Amino acid sequence: MKPITDLTSVEAGAELERLAREIAEHDRRYHGEDAPTISDAAYDALRQRNAAIEARFPELIRPDSPSHRVGAKASEKFAKVLHVKPMLSLDNAFADDDVSDFVARIRRFLGLKDEAQLAFTCEPKIDGLSASLRYENGVFVQGATRGDGSEGEDITANLRTVKDIPLRLHGKPPEILEVRGEVYMTHADFAGLNKRQEATGEKIFANPRNSAAGSVRQLDPAITAARPLHFFAYAWGEVSEMPADSQSGMLEAFRQLGFAVNPLIRRCLTAEEILAFYREIGSARASLPYDIDGVVYKVDDLDLQNRLGFVSRSPRWAIAHKFPAEQAETVVENIEIQVGRTGKLTPVAKLKPVTVGGVVVANATLHNQDEITRKDVRIGDHVVVQRAGDVIPQIVRVILEKRPPHAVPYEFPILCPVCGSHAVREVDEKTGKQDVDVRCTGGLICAAQAVERLRHFVSRNAFDIEGLGEKQIDLFHVTGLIKEPADIFALKDRLEELKAIILEERKRQSAERAAKAGKAVTPPREDAKRTFKEVDNLLAAIEARRKIGLERFINALGIRHVGETTAKLLARRFHTYAALAAAAESENGLAELTAIDGIGAVVAEGIKDFFDEKHNREVLAHLLNQVTPEETAAVADVDSPVAGKTVVFTGSLEKMTRQEAKARAEALGAKVASSVSKKTDLVVAGPNAGSKLTEAAKHGVEVINEEDWLRLIGSGA
Repeated sequence: MKPITDLTSVEAGAELERLAREIAEHDRRYHGEDAPTISDAAYDALRQRNAAIEARFPELIRPDSPSHRVGAKASEKFAKVLHVKPMLSLDNAFADDDVSDFVARIRRFLGLKDEAQLAFTCEPKIDGLSASLRYENGVFVQGATRGDGSEGEDITANLRTVKDIPLRLHGKPPEILEVRGEVYMTHADFAGLNKRQEATGEKIFANPRNSAAGSVRQLDPAITAARPLHFFAYAWGEVSEMPADSQSGMLEAFRQLGFAVNPLIRRCLTAEEILAFYREIGSARASLPYDIDGVVYKVDDLDLQNRLGFVSRSPRWAIAHKFPAEQAETVVENIEIQVGRTGKLTPVAKLKPVTVGGVVVANATLHNQDEITRKDVRIGDHVVVQRAGDVIPQIVRVILEKRPPHAVPYEFPILCPVCGSHAVREVDEKTGKQDVDVRCTGGLICAAQAVERLRHFVSRNAFDIEGLGEKQIDLFHVTGLIKEPADIFALKDRLEELKAIILEERKRQSAERAAKAGKAVTPPREDAKRTFKEVDNLLAAIEARRKIGLERFINALGIRHVGETTAKLLARRFHTYAALAAAAESENGLAELTAIDGIGAVVAEGIKDFFDEKHNREVLAHLLNQVTPEETAAVADVDSPVAGKTVVFTGSLEKMTRQEAKARAEALGAKVASSVSKKTDLVVAGPNAGSKLTEAAKHGVEVINEEDWLRLIGSGA
């Protein structure tokens, strides 16, 4: 080969391209087929040649360079990646009936007859970290975490080090291909990693899933490269040209392009076949080389997937069937009461630590007063605990034969343990039934509620203010800097006080660390400089949130029963905060809120109660003097004739099911309401339409039949 010092730039570029392809092929043969065709020495020589050329011509380093398998130092913070197609999560099934209902719901939605075939792709649910890989012209250009589903973290440099992830695809891939799957670690690799970690005195990981996730999110890709990670492909995002028309066909296309696809995946035709596959995988679970926590079922036909669409945060055409929780025996050492941001008193059992399914469990929720009474859980009891859905620890039962003689029934407190206010069980005025939850009546005078509300306000799916986490909220609240959300945006007016508090906290932490180490207190001279930099960064992050998306603003308010999904529904319906507040505060606010598809009476009452409370309106007025919720644009196809219109369906539909019609209307940007009002734009009436036609005539609303509706939206009659 020509000496590297004699290579021209053009020659170097051509050789780097050849080496990238050749080394990638050797990687595939070695790692994918266990059939290497060259010696280790010859392989190393190719990599050394590649590295030497890159050192001589750093501007020619390619996205698919083999050197990325080792990695280089990355920036200190991950950049954000906006997912072109959201990475949504799946609904869960925990029993056979849930799966049968899932299949039946799909048939009803699609209007399929009993004899019509409906195929599903069934695959083990890998317990790892979801990742999305973007390829352009067959070359890996970007990798990201799921994040919140809409926005993830850019971990491209780290994913390039995972040997199961091809840097260049085989064959003729689409021009743009976004492959999604799971990064995981095998049991053997996990045991080996922890052994090495222990030998060097470093952190021991709790389970393979945590170690895989922690490895992928390292700031230094060299650390990721040293971890034995794997990847299974099972889904996709943006694709310029679909290589198949079925889920199973797409997986086969992934395999041919060079991805690892789980070999246990099977295509099933009935609910009985699906459940048989679930039991088969469950029996084999303990012998698999990696962790799984269930089985995923997906409608195989992609046309049917498109018809089924999505509901809230998950697709209608897929579900995750979780395995039963694992159990273990331990002792209740204490029962503590936690006060949440809504004033709810939640009892938590403090347990003698025990390992359940590979995770150390020290706490278990007891839910409420009735749950403690029903299970008769007492301090000192031996209990069986499990991780429900392999996630949330809970007490299954008390082992009565092991109950110690000194154990007495637990008395639920009648006073809030934080502020001393009365703790009561509310009564529903409509039903007269007592609520299961006990709540503190202290409101904002209760420090637990104030702090929790502020924590929620700055949390990831709310205002997401960088540098203002739980510890900072606790510190600023106890020192009086922040009592309500508006105070956050007034911190710039208390600059010197802010600096002094942070500096004092740094000194306290230094003294605490020195005391633990048995050393004299010697505060670093850089503390003041670091403090000022931290304050500058915090104030900049706060300023960046003076304008915020309406759905985030609504979610941040902590309205009872209103979470991320409901906040999005409200933002899409009202578009502006002023419109939402006006509707909620109006006399017919409940009717207007319950007319929104996806919002029921309980949620509507929670929203109405929030805006009816004078103190809440005062806090909101202070906040709105500091921040501006941005208007939410109507979600619609640019060519949709029903974008932004409110549509009501009534009577029987013959061309599609009511559920499918609603989903199609919403996908085109329409708002589907359950009742007719003067704000309704269009009523689609089928046979046997009832009182809604009368209401439409009363309000002068246009009425069309199903054929006209299909013609209007371009679906044909």
